[in-house]
Amino acid sequence: MPKIDLSKVPLRTGSIYPAPHDAEMEGRASLRVGDAGGLTQFGANIVILEPGAKSSLRHWHEEQDEFVVVLSGECTLIDDSGETPMRPGECAAFPAGDANGHHFVNRTDTEARFLVVGTRTPTETAHYSDIDMMVKIGPDGFEFTRKDGSPLQG
Repeated sequence: MPKIDLSKVPLRTGSIYPAPHDAEMEGRASLRVGDAGGLTQFGANIVILEPGAKSSLRHWHEEQDEFVVVLSGECTLIDDSGETPMRPGECAAFPAGDANGHHFVNRTDTEARFLVVGTRTPTETAHYSDIDMMVKIGPDGFEFTRKDGSPLQG
């Protein structure tokens, strides 16, 4: 049956970011609803932000599009243009290759949820706007480095 039972989709918490940046994702969780439905060509996740939480470090993608629609609560989109309040039903789009670093922050006292849909490509490079870090993703996993490609440690 195509309908996805959200009560059976595992809640994912934590972060793939290296320390100390992984700690910045406290209060963020997601439901990988696209994976639960067997989708392979794009990702679809419901991101849940507790009060004070952020969706990610501010970033942009070289190869992958992202689309966001707020489902409940309110969050603030922070990008290179500044801050924009986002309420249920409002959308944002981030085309691949647009170096507009973005993320969402919940500055309210109630939970916020949004659906994020993104392209799945065999490789990807994402850049983090506010820190000296990027990530390269390929068939063997992911590697975080400095923006010049040098190792983060040492």
